[in-house]
Amino acid sequence: MTNVILPGYGTAKFVRTHRIECMTESTIEKTQMNTANQHTFHIPVMGLGFTIDTPLKVARFGISSALSLADDHLVEQMRECHARAFDRPFSPISPKSEDYRAKRITAYLNLLYDIVDQQVCQLRSNRFEAGSDLTRYFELLPEGSPLRSEYLTMCASSGEARDRLAMGLRAAVRAGAIDVNIMTKVDKTNYAPDGTPLPPAYSDASAALRGFARSRLRSAVILSAGLNPRLYSYFENFDDFFPDEDGRLAKRIILKVSDYRSALIQGKLLAKKGLWVSEFRIESGLNCGGHAFVSDGVLLGPIMEAFKTQRDALYGELKRLCEAALAGKSRPGFKTDPQQRITVQGGIGTAGEDRFLLDYYQLDGTGWGSPFLLVPEATNVDEDTLQQLANAQPSDFYLSNASPLGVPFHNFRPSSSEEQRKFRIAKNRPGSPCHKKFLSFNTEFTDRPICTASRQYQNLKLNEARINSTDEQAYQEAAAAIVEKDCLCEGLAAPAVLVNDMPPKHNLRAVTICPGPNLAYFSKIVSLKEMVGHIYGKINLLNNRFRSNLFVNELRLYITYLKKEIEKHQHDFTEKRDAYFRTFRDNLLLGIEYYRSIMPSMQPYAETNIDDMKAAIADAERILLQLPVFYVKSQSCSRKPVR
Repeated sequence: MTNVILPGYGTAKFVRTHRIECMTESTIEKTQMNTANQHTFHIPVMGLGFTIDTPLKVARFGISSALSLADDHLVEQMRECHARAFDRPFSPISPKSEDYRAKRITAYLNLLYDIVDQQVCQLRSNRFEAGSDLTRYFELLPEGSPLRSEYLTMCASSGEARDRLAMGLRAAVRAGAIDVNIMTKVDKTNYAPDGTPLPPAYSDASAALRGFARSRLRSAVILSAGLNPRLYSYFENFDDFFPDEDGRLAKRIILKVSDYRSALIQGKLLAKKGLWVSEFRIESGLNCGGHAFVSDGVLLGPIMEAFKTQRDALYGELKRLCEAALAGKSRPGFKTDPQQRITVQGGIGTAGEDRFLLDYYQLDGTGWGSPFLLVPEATNVDEDTLQQLANAQPSDFYLSNASPLGVPFHNFRPSSSEEQRKFRIAKNRPGSPCHKKFLSFNTEFTDRPICTASRQYQNLKLNEARINSTDEQAYQEAAAAIVEKDCLCEGLAAPAVLVNDMPPKHNLRAVTICPGPNLAYFSKIVSLKEMVGHIYGKINLLNNRFRSNLFVNELRLYITYLKKEIEKHQHDFTEKRDAYFRTFRDNLLLGIEYYRSIMPSMQPYAETNIDDMKAAIADAERILLQLPVFYVKSQSCSRKPVR
């Protein structure tokens, strides 16, 4: 394979500011509005601990990132860790105190705000010399950025002209956004010490939202995992999500969506409350990390085409509804048209792919997640796991049923959490001790919900399976599905604890890591500068494995998923399931035709020969057309295979 290093990145949109004061509170508030970005990519949320403090590592360089608010225990540990590291006061917030979850989150986010504020002030005071953070800030920018061009002009200047340009460049320094992520499905009811359920405002997601709303951050909350009407209504309690007297939003809403229909439905629900969606963040259903929200076979390309062709209609409809709602609430409206960004993430691996997505689909940015797991300067990955990732084989990355949420979950075979899970099974003690209880939703056996990865649940479920199974094989199959569930609360938080040398609570050190399959093409631990250089086409970090285009990789993942689902249900087909499989297959075939239609536009950006892509999708089409699809002829479930 021939890898092409792209010389420039001139198609992205950039905005410069011209302030010369230090990053005071009022200035950071203005810049964290983040109405435009100096970088064309962001670092998405990863797990619980992988990006929990990424803003402290990258925000001062203008790079936006997101952290999870799911685990307030980890948030409190990280607050103590960084308060001490940056010589800040720390007073613990006890889990016995009222509204402790929201208070912990607010305190941590305010700490991040203050430290990044200090970092940017220090960066602005640096000299433009080799190795300084100020120089690094501008050298990380894409070559097509007007701000980088001005920096290069300054470097070639001298005397008063250089001083004048240097002053303007210092004023243009802007911190990347410190965004937060709330997974809407992780919203369990919490209980008072006497066992009575607390009001809905104290549920996990609502408390996390309250913690963010009360913080000093002027950034965005990212809502992932689908619609949560109760949480969406709770937004109305916080003025910062509505325009102020100047028509500006202090805090913004980003929706992570799988397709256009989801964006329209959720966007309209929020707009009718006067809440504006400032960004739709499209994520591949399967070619991503973490939980995989699988579409009905609708591929990433056609999904983005829908956003491209209907973007104006979406904007107009949401703006009309939002303005009407604001007027109905007697709230100020927007003075100018509010910004609404469209970005995409999931499986992007080359500068050419990144640039094609930005150009062809007229996107405002891209997300690069899993490759940053190999960048210790940006994310928390313990040394053992880091080495495992660097030496991983493609077969080490797989889609599992490990998540207690019941959603497919990308997993990593060599991880210490997988080793621990198998060890517990071998010792006849399957399941995990459940301390944090964030994923406790099951009430099959108990009045109060418990987690399906817990030892309590798995013992109860295994006993039930033993009673109900007709033979040993049936029991073993049922048991394997039960004990596959693993504790994500501890495992996804562990790397942050280990990397920062904090004592693990309950001595739980096993690491769960959930990289996307795209990480199989990266095998080197690299610096932040190197990874950013790869994104912008300055260097190439791919390993020697042949890598198909991201669209082909996603298509293959969907075909593999469909084949496994058909095989799994070959003995219990129903008309409904048959219709689903047919729709799934037909959507994949439509996606193949779509990719054939855009290949001429892809050619200038392709690192691999376009003929390889043609051959790959032709092969995919052949496989799809040969898949056995069944239909039910009668209630007796007689079946006839259809080719």
